[in-house]
Amino acid sequence: MAGKGAAKGRHGGRPYILINFMMIDDNEIQRRRSLRLKGYDYAQPGYYYITICAQNRECLFGDITNSHMHLNDPGKIINRIWKEIPQFYKGIGIDEYVIMPNHIHGIIIIENGNPIGQAQGPAPTITLPDLIKRYKTLTTRKYIDGVRSNSWKPFKKRLWQRNYYEHIIRNDIELDEIRKYITDNPAKWAEDKDNSANIKH
Repeated sequence: MAGKGAAKGRHGGRPYILINFMMIDDNEIQRRRSLRLKGYDYAQPGYYYITICAQNRECLFGDITNSHMHLNDPGKIINRIWKEIPQFYKGIGIDEYVIMPNHIHGIIIIENGNPIGQAQGPAPTITLPDLIKRYKTLTTRKYIDGVRSNSWKPFKKRLWQRNYYEHIIRNDIELDEIRKYITDNPAKWAEDKDNSANIKH
């Protein structure tokens, strides 16, 4: 399911940041971590493109038919919690996003600089990686509740792949390209590298 948050137009002079939380083997963790920019302040304002993938590329969140994503009950929870991010973290917005059968693509907007956002109520300020960690923790907890109460398909060991890497978005052209990629993603599912049908075993 695709959606769009309450983005405030263009970046207004803020840097663009592209961050992908990718599916990779545990043996590659150290190599992937080395791709982060040394000394870069990941708390500064900007647009962040996020991809979070399910562990082992399991299709747990729904199905794609006729180029449209149909969310199942777990997918609806994943979608709802993503949409609620701006409600709970002041200074953080969401832009274009899509829930796919086994991953999420989305753009998060950091509006206030460092600290990035203050959770409503008595909570400490957080960084972007902390925000994603909280998202994964909350969705995992809700998914486990669904497995216990509603017989959702169980996952193995963990719901989400844990590692990630980053790439900086340089300009409006890249932002528009990413938005289009997100919007078009369900229509290109048959060609998607994260589609289990395209994975060689």
